[in-house]
Amino acid sequence: MTAPSVRVGADGVARCAWVGADALYERYHDEEWGVALHGDRALFEKLTLEAFQSGLSWITILRRREGFRRAFDGFDWHRIAAYGDDEVRRLLADDGIIRNRAKIEATIANARVLVAWLDAEPGGLDALVWSHAQPRRDAAPATLAAVPAQTEHSRALAQSLKSRGLRFVGPTTAYALMQSAGLVDDHVAGCWRAV
Repeated sequence: MTAPSVRVGADGVARCAWVGADALYERYHDEEWGVALHGDRALFEKLTLEAFQSGLSWITILRRREGFRRAFDGFDWHRIAAYGDDEVRRLLADDGIIRNRAKIEATIANARVLVAWLDAEPGGLDALVWSHAQPRRDAAPATLAAVPAQTEHSRALAQSLKSRGLRFVGPTTAYALMQSAGLVDDHVAGCWRAV
């Protein structure tokens, strides 16, 4: 027997079953996931959080999002780009975030890429990400099992981000970004947010 794709919450609202019964997850699902997100800083934050999520559940990141914002100076890439060894040590000791050296160092490296890129081309990250939006579906995915982990669009987005020098941006991470930033709508049939 397969797991259900939709779950009715205590509030009587049908949502994608991955939400579970967590109120924070419900708000994220209802207000953010699949909603068009624009802006270089907002997309840099989301891309960074998706990279930290790799290998973990999204709720783990969501519960620490404010800690990430504090620790990474509100995702101001100019400030992050200036981080050195002291800041890396500070971040590795910060229990408000996921303390993974490779991901921390990738965030700093990505911020340095953005300084060089976006100072010359403001809005460039937004434009690049949104140039990979998938065509709108005629119908919602029938089940959670029908939702892919990556697509040709996410593979192309990952390649475009990597060609700019960004790290921790594989096709699965890129697809998660596309879902969370509204480039694709993966709310399943029966969910109140589904197309």
